Amino acid sequence: MQDTILSSEFASSPDLVEKLYQNGITKKYSEGDIILDENSSIRSIPIVMKGMIKVIRTEEDGREILLYYIKAGESCIMSFLGGMHNEKSIVKAEVEEDAEILFLPIDKVSLFIKEHPEWLDYIFRLYHKRFEELLDIINAIAFKKMDERLLNLLHKKSELTHSSIINTTHEQLANELGTARVVVSRLLKQLEEEGRVQLGRNKITLLKATDKQ
Repeated sequence: MQDTILSSEFASSPDLVEKLYQNGITKKYSEGDIILDENSSIRSIPIVMKGMIKVIRTEEDGREILLYYIKAGESCIMSFLGGMHNEKSIVKAEVEEDAEILFLPIDKVSLFIKEHPEWLDYIFRLYHKRFEELLDIINAIAFKKMDERLLNLLHKKSELTHSSIINTTHEQLANELGTARVVVSRLLKQLEEEGRVQLGRNKITLLKATDKQ
């Protein structure tokens, strides 16, 4: 699994793949584990080898909002930027799906930028993707109603897990959307009545048009 992930990501540079394994430390995490908290020092950047993590921003009033997901083969651009500038983390990274993560020390991140163009290209591609995702978040908050944002989040989770059954709670969805649990519960009930979802205990099933009969 590991060889497939990094070898495909850096197909033109097997030397870089070897250096990543030699200098990195691999750790395993369970769903719900926090791998990076806000205001923490960033000493290494995570490359997800297996599973998925979500990056969250917490406001002063305690509300949280989901910024983006990091899946296998990807890393956290916030960690790159914060670590390279010796700044504290401004986000929280939480394991969404049991994960295996390769941590690369910050000094090696800077060194590889100088030695391997493929590594710099990888960082730029990640930056471009996260920038577009953050623009989508801003657009959703500014112009979309909460029911549409909720449905989009459910479809995003379904797409990432390749399953129409989403294991989550109303509280978790509310935290990720930056709203109250009662709001999410009401909207989910509405979506169920419209035949778009089926609600279960700590799970939500997205329904296709043919399932609504």
